[in-house]
Amino acid sequence: MTLSWATRLLPRAYRPVFAHREFRRLMPALVASDLGDGMSMVAVSWLAVQSAPSGRSALVVGAAVAAYALPGAVGALAFGRLMRRMPARRLLAVDSWVRAILLGCVPLAWSAGVLVPTLYVALLAGSSLLHAWGSAGKYAFLAELLPPDRRLAGNTLVTTSGAASVIVGPAIAGFLAVVISPAWIIGIDALTFAVLALQCGRLRRQDTVITQDAATVPTSAGRSAPGLRLLLRQPELFGILALTWFFNFLYGPVEVALPLHVTDDLHAQASLLGVYWTLFGVGAVLGGLTVGALRALPLWPVTLGIVTGWGLALVPFGLGAPLPVTIACFALGGMIYGPFTALSFTLFQDRTPADSLTMVLAARSAALLTAAPLGTALGGPLTAALGPRQVLMVSGFATIVLASTAFVLRYVRLGSRHAMPGDHSKTEDGTKPG
Repeated sequence: MTLSWATRLLPRAYRPVFAHREFRRLMPALVASDLGDGMSMVAVSWLAVQSAPSGRSALVVGAAVAAYALPGAVGALAFGRLMRRMPARRLLAVDSWVRAILLGCVPLAWSAGVLVPTLYVALLAGSSLLHAWGSAGKYAFLAELLPPDRRLAGNTLVTTSGAASVIVGPAIAGFLAVVISPAWIIGIDALTFAVLALQCGRLRRQDTVITQDAATVPTSAGRSAPGLRLLLRQPELFGILALTWFFNFLYGPVEVALPLHVTDDLHAQASLLGVYWTLFGVGAVLGGLTVGALRALPLWPVTLGIVTGWGLALVPFGLGAPLPVTIACFALGGMIYGPFTALSFTLFQDRTPADSLTMVLAARSAALLTAAPLGTALGGPLTAALGPRQVLMVSGFATIVLASTAFVLRYVRLGSRHAMPGDHSKTEDGTKPG
């Protein structure tokens, strides 16, 4: 099949992926929905600030940002019987339609003058209820579309689209919010999900039904065991899962405190919030490019160093650092954070048997889905009580304490294991030699 001139500009490793017609048709719709979500990073919190009663901005922002993600954890559990047997393509389409319809109601309610905070939070919560299943359907559908030797390239393109949306989306939303209401920006996000849902319906790939529950993993003996039970049997995997959960939880308050820092402390417009998130995204993409080099280093020290570095990047906010300094720190924080997710996935991939990997990663996602939204919900009352600068600094210090605690627990465990006579079957990283 002859590739277009745009495809020829891609690096050679990605060109074979675009030889698949259905992938070429799906990818632009995925990019559009990612861009819409990137714009909503600014629009959701900014509209919450505008619609909140006087003196209650922090609580409304916290509730809105949490509602945009947290109900997905409830949906992952509540609709398991119904959704797990649905074909991957249909999972993605159903989630996209739900998000398109309910997010589309936000600008309609705003233009009608009835968008009170409770209705706004309810619409956001409903739009995210099936999003965990939609995300699972997206990556399962990619696995159906692409042969095994091209899935890594396809997944990389999709995840890069998500990372790039953090750069472009907030910048666009920040500037659009100067001339139109953020409610209409959320309406644009709704439109992108409608495009994705329609494109899913146009694809003619044979549907494959997912029949396994995300809470179970197949064992080599053909039986099923709870995914979290398998993680508990592997202390290193459980340790990185716990570290990631608390890391994401402590990040949650940043999503509440940062927009309020822009409005209350700096008395600035949404465009500045867009600058913060755009530079964070640029840093994250650049940091993600270092994953290949970092894999050659001991995983746990690198991971704990990332957690510590992100915490240090937040501390200057609470010390009253000048605006250029805090912008630079946030961008540097994004660069430090960039490799974390890839390294975490690498650990799971390296330590999990191939026949259990899919369900273990599903159990991992289900566990982590609650972390950042719970932190965001906590960020509302914390910001109301302490102020945005202080919450950013407290989040940074707490993250540093988390890394220090994990360091102590990790190496106390290693010391006790090495002290056991006759136990020399594992290396320092917890893997069997050879």
